[in-house]
Amino acid sequence: MTDEERCYAAALRILDFRFNGEVELRRKLAAKRFDRDLIAATLDRLRREKWLDDERFAASFVRTRQQKQIGRSRIRRELMAAGVANDVAERAVRENADPDREREALVKVCEKRVRALQRRHGEHVLETPEGRKKLASYLLKQGYDSALISSVIKELPVVDD
Repeated sequence: MTDEERCYAAALRILDFRFNGEVELRRKLAAKRFDRDLIAATLDRLRREKWLDDERFAASFVRTRQQKQIGRSRIRRELMAAGVANDVAERAVRENADPDREREALVKVCEKRVRALQRRHGEHVLETPEGRKKLASYLLKQGYDSALISSVIKELPVVDD
């Protein structure tokens, strides 16, 4: 088996496990100590054969992460960290993230976090500004929009505004 065939086979094994962005795949092949030119040729071949497509990867990534109750902002950050171009990440989030589903996920995450905060800090934790800030901070880290967070926190029956 030639070096080209080994690199190509390694790339297909990686892609068989899950979709990867181009930058991610390049990094994984480099970690296997393949030559830079060989990696570039392999990536070109994979693009021509439609095995490698950052837009398809980004769309799939958005749908998968949203199922795990992650917000749009965090999904976009994770895509860019995976080497997907900013415009591709923006378009993928815009076209594949469902706002209704995001709100439902936020409510579920919020309820779960409220229970954890109540166990840790007492039943009335959300009646204090500090408690609401802790909750909002956590939800922001999960990638949810601040306006959406604010509206969901105001709807909580525990919050006494």
